[in-house]
Amino acid sequence: MCQPSSHRPSGRPRSTDAGPAILAATRAALVELGWSGLTLGDVAARAGVAKTTLYRRWAGKNELVVDAVAALFEEQLELPDRGSLEADIHGVVLCFAGLLDRPETRTALMAVVAEATADEALRLRIRAAIVDRQKHLVLTGRERAQRRGELPPDDGPADPARDDLIFDVVAGAVVHRLMVSSQPVDDVWAHRLARLLVAGLAGVYTDGA
Repeated sequence: MCQPSSHRPSGRPRSTDAGPAILAATRAALVELGWSGLTLGDVAARAGVAKTTLYRRWAGKNELVVDAVAALFEEQLELPDRGSLEADIHGVVLCFAGLLDRPETRTALMAVVAEATADEALRLRIRAAIVDRQKHLVLTGRERAQRRGELPPDDGPADPARDDLIFDVVAGAVVHRLMVSSQPVDDVWAHRLARLLVAGLAGVYTDGA
């Protein structure tokens, strides 16, 4: 379902040659060792770089793990055109759920979110690296649905707050289903969520709320 994405948001720092290897090694270490067992020394050995290379780029394990998860989402979370807004939402929900259900992603997110409750800088990094970089999916889906005539065209300036709300509803529903309720995000559930969202979006865009 998920495939490497061609989208690269502007402003993202470009990794040096060692960057992708380090982030991949981090994800592999999370799968094998878990959060508590992961060390920067182990990641450096897996990636074939000096530990000082990691410390020059990341302040510690939290920041490294956030960037490793962010890279995975950026590479694989996509919104291909499936012919309708409902089908597009259904597809991205299943793709997002599949990424969240991977052992490295689940382990990493549960750990860094817990750490972030007492670390404002880490909260901001999670938002900037993971959350904000995926909001382009909402813009893509909205513009595509408007071209199809499924949503009315914008009749005024852009409304970032509305787009943020749509992103929060989709992402929040999937995260809660998988990581809080511990229930599967299967085809049936994804279809039901997509239908609910399409019905709600029609009202939001018609009323201009």
